[in-house]
Amino acid sequence: MNALRQALQDWYKVRQRDLPWRHTQDPYFIWLSEIILQQTRVDQGLPYYLKFTAAFPTVKDLANASQQEVLNLWQGLGYYSRGRNLHATAQQITRDFNGVFPDSHEGLLKLKGVGPYTAAAIASFAYNLPHAVVDGNVFRVLSRYFGVDLAINSPEGKRQFEALAGELLDRYNPALHNQAIMEFGALQCKPVSPNCAVCPVQESCMALLSNKVAQLPIKLKKVKVRKRFFVYHILANAQNQLAFQRRAPKDIWEGLFEFPLVEFDNSEDMHAYLEDKLVIGAKFQHVLTHQRIEAYFIKTSMKDSAKANYLMLDLMALEDHPIPRLIDKFLIAHSSELF
Repeated sequence: MNALRQALQDWYKVRQRDLPWRHTQDPYFIWLSEIILQQTRVDQGLPYYLKFTAAFPTVKDLANASQQEVLNLWQGLGYYSRGRNLHATAQQITRDFNGVFPDSHEGLLKLKGVGPYTAAAIASFAYNLPHAVVDGNVFRVLSRYFGVDLAINSPEGKRQFEALAGELLDRYNPALHNQAIMEFGALQCKPVSPNCAVCPVQESCMALLSNKVAQLPIKLKKVKVRKRFFVYHILANAQNQLAFQRRAPKDIWEGLFEFPLVEFDNSEDMHAYLEDKLVIGAKFQHVLTHQRIEAYFIKTSMKDSAKANYLMLDLMALEDHPIPRLIDKFLIAHSSELF
């Protein structure tokens, strides 16, 4: 354990990326970075972190913003429930804790959207408390180095990896240790084609010694992907404004704005509906974690009676109204064909 612990820290001191949230112990900035980087690559998340810290320099500033302002900044990052939870948690901290983050792992777990990993990250990076982080990178490093063939997303596997991470943790410098093992997984012990030839722990890595690097870590199969079939209606008025509606709760893209939508149960019904319609462009495919969307966009005439049912916006106004990435991709490709 000691040898691995030291090797990780030595590697990190030389190879670490220069990232802004590593230059602060402010729990607000650390929390913000952790939420943004969930399910998101660092190079994609960094511009969003900079936008959020510029727009909302304190947690109270974020709490006082409207949800729409928050989602506008979040647009394009995906997993919009994270953006809504981010805003709700900022309000919770402002309301219940007078704008001060809890300074214990247990207190952090009481925050909305903060689970064991995020609580451990904030506790160690902001307060240097001895709590081991266990994310995908850590799972991979531990599984390969120790040759653990339990599924990382099984209850037994999670328990064992959390215990292993806790045993490996440097309790005198948990912040450095946690950053080191996560960065090692992100840059050195990568999911695909890790550069084992220059790995500082190659001589004691069980996966390398047993030729199982490509097989570890083991993960149970994902849930079945749901297929959805969308037809969006492009309704324009004489002022070159387009009709939009807001997505309802309890579904993807909650609170975002989209064109009027008809959803079908299957591809056959959708294509039968499209037969006599004016389709703009080709089929759009949009893949989410557990959903695959096939979408078409059609021009439809607007009756006066329908105007009151929709929010009429010109394209410039969309800067103040968050839209799903699917709608954004369509507008980029076909905005000249809408009127």
